[in-house]
Amino acid sequence: MSKPFKQVLKSLLLGGVTGMFFLTPAVAQQQETPPQNDPLLKIYRGTTTRINDLVNTKLDVRFDYPKRYLYGKAWITLKPHFYATDSLLLDAKGMEIKQIAVVKNGKNTPLKYEYDGSQLHIKLDKSYQRTESYIIYADYTARPEEVKAEGSAAITDAKGLYFINHDGTEPNKPIQIWTQGETESNSVWFPTIDRTAQKMTDEISMTVEKKYVTLSNGKLVSQKDNADGTRTDTWKMELPHSPYLVMMAVGDFSIVKDQWRGKEVNYYVEKPYAPYAKAIFGNTPEMLSFYSDILGYEYPWAKYSQIVVRDYVSGAMENTTATLHGDFLQKTDRELLDNNHYDEAVVAHELFHHWFGDLATAESWSNLTLNESFADYSEYLWLSHKYGKDMADDHAYKAAKNYIQFTEYAGDRDLVRFHYHDKEDMFDAVSYQKGGRILNMLRNVVGDSAFFKSLNLYLKTNAFKSAEAHQLRLAFEEVSGQDLNWFFNQWYFGQGYPILDISYNYDDAGKKVSVIIQQKQPGDKVFELPIAIDVYAGGKKTRHLVTINDKSETFTFPYTTRPDFVNVDAEKVILDDKDDHRDINTYIFEYANAPEYGDRREAIEACLKEQTTNPAARKTVIAALKDKFYGLRSLTVAGLEMEDESVKTAALPVLQQLAQNDENSSVRAAALRQLGKLKDKQLIPLFEKATKDRSYAAAGAGLAGLAQLDLEKSYALAKQLEAESKGALSNAIATVYAQKGNDADVAFFAKAFDEANGQEKFEAAMQYIGILANVDNTETVIKGLDQIQNMAKLFNNKMVNSYLVKMLQPLAKKKQDKASLATPEIKAELNKQSDYILKIVNSLNK
Repeated sequence: MSKPFKQVLKSLLLGGVTGMFFLTPAVAQQQETPPQNDPLLKIYRGTTTRINDLVNTKLDVRFDYPKRYLYGKAWITLKPHFYATDSLLLDAKGMEIKQIAVVKNGKNTPLKYEYDGSQLHIKLDKSYQRTESYIIYADYTARPEEVKAEGSAAITDAKGLYFINHDGTEPNKPIQIWTQGETESNSVWFPTIDRTAQKMTDEISMTVEKKYVTLSNGKLVSQKDNADGTRTDTWKMELPHSPYLVMMAVGDFSIVKDQWRGKEVNYYVEKPYAPYAKAIFGNTPEMLSFYSDILGYEYPWAKYSQIVVRDYVSGAMENTTATLHGDFLQKTDRELLDNNHYDEAVVAHELFHHWFGDLATAESWSNLTLNESFADYSEYLWLSHKYGKDMADDHAYKAAKNYIQFTEYAGDRDLVRFHYHDKEDMFDAVSYQKGGRILNMLRNVVGDSAFFKSLNLYLKTNAFKSAEAHQLRLAFEEVSGQDLNWFFNQWYFGQGYPILDISYNYDDAGKKVSVIIQQKQPGDKVFELPIAIDVYAGGKKTRHLVTINDKSETFTFPYTTRPDFVNVDAEKVILDDKDDHRDINTYIFEYANAPEYGDRREAIEACLKEQTTNPAARKTVIAALKDKFYGLRSLTVAGLEMEDESVKTAALPVLQQLAQNDENSSVRAAALRQLGKLKDKQLIPLFEKATKDRSYAAAGAGLAGLAQLDLEKSYALAKQLEAESKGALSNAIATVYAQKGNDADVAFFAKAFDEANGQEKFEAAMQYIGILANVDNTETVIKGLDQIQNMAKLFNNKMVNSYLVKMLQPLAKKKQDKASLATPEIKAELNKQSDYILKIVNSLNK
């Protein structure tokens, strides 16, 4: 599971609306810190006792679109886990149960059962031994719209089965059906034992209209045309996996075919995106090879398909052999120019789950780290392999910051935690981003060879089974020969991170430097931290490997020549927050001589603080404008203080070059934004040229820069660019229209909002509200407000609602103030608008 919209929401809390899109497949955590006296926190969340084991589930389903029902027949093969039993408990949420029977010799014998709307308590026909299997038949109707189940920050709804545009009344949205099983929502549409520790094979026959294609787990083994104009597709999954990983999807998709080592690799997208499917997903075969090779465990499943659906309730979901993605992934080649491989990280994340999560599965949600921390870390592995260590380190740096920010407003948790308010709370920055960084530290502790050999052993030992974190530890201990309880107790079964205060004492007489490291995190916890310290002196670098064990440690190193720089955590692997007491000259030296992304980033940030007062720091900043990694070039550009004449003189020629020629669109856009602040009419030709950039980010920055100098020209250009605009270019056009436009331009905002998804939809809503403030036509205003309210219902998130309320309340006030000065006719209309706005505010506050 990855979670882009979660990250959007977190950014809303931490960074405001504009420029808030740092995502990892990974998605902002919205839960508040539960009160310490919460009785649910006192419950030990262990693995559910296994009385019966699933063996196989066979389903025959058809769909009622008007009612949003599923009519299903299920044949569930089970056997007792160990002890003999004469009863069975199945999860079956919100169903109408028509018959429960045991199947013997092809005949159904009805069984007695009790149903409470959530679970089926079935009395078996006899007591079965662990050597005996039995088949339960269920005839039922699934009614997902009648299920009242709350989602989480990662998964905003828990209905299990979703009918999208079921009545075809939304003209710009396809008719689709899809499922979402994690955490325990598949039992909304088929009876099962909905627990991660269960494993089963399955076979699903779906009867659909012939015009639709279907997707499910495993292979498509048959397609049969029916006399009533429908078609029945049967999908068969021959390797066992957990119930939450079962999926279905139905719709009018294009299937773009690929392959890997003789296995089908398919991409299901809406027809307009078929030409771009390979641009979106095309590295999947290489990922399959890369992950298979580094793990020493070849992708085990029969096929790999990926499908993009509308109105998905999360980011993406690793359903075995059939990953489902939200439509944020659906982009044209032009949109992908600004994506900087973020979507590719999502693809990597979900694929890696097919080893960690699908093959070896966390036996309980308490052990979610065995699924999500690995998937998070897989993003780092892929980006490093494909695009270099700088990009991977940038990704990891932002993930670590995301986790630390999360703890600041939501508190911290153990990585493996057996006490939580709700299982959905496990899907947070601890399980994802922190867990990924912990794996990177574990890799650093044992070394690359032992790390990947340990993962191989863990997978082979736990393949097609469920596992807990101790089994991961045992695999690492067996391979490395080390006792790693200290590491797992510290990072897996504990919480927090070290806050390090670092200072230095140079003794030129004694020719030695002392590094004093103090741990200042609250509480009594002391972290054990193996760490590399590099001493740069006399043109050479000497590495010292040390371990921090106490609250305060002093490490002393000899030197012949006074060091230029002492680099603590030289490999930049420790998850920490540090206060490093050193002067600016060490940062200037660090940028020029230390190789890691983290070195260069902290040097740039230090030099940016002194760019106006220190010529040497300013020189480093100018050098960093040409850093080899685009992310650091963008960071440096954004941090320039161009109002300072010395900075402007040094940076202006470089900025103009970057704005026009940098290979990365985010750098071009950042340079254009900085140049726009100068409001220099001599730059008009540069901004006009930029509006023709294929990158929406760069073109939008060019239009915004032009608008500050020549609003008439920018408005005319906006009209020309409107038809093909997306993303940042749409935002820039909206800004121009807000300044210069009229009621006729509202159509642009409505269309942009209607076509946007995820974060873009939220940003479009902010712009839409802005333009509606200036519109007097009540019908137009109410239509826009209805669209925004529907968005809020879709997102189903308290933070979104809260932010919308803060935007809508001033809008209502503005309408009221305008009404007080208007003619009676206009006054009535404006008051009607104000009343409607306040009605929506009240509904959002509930």
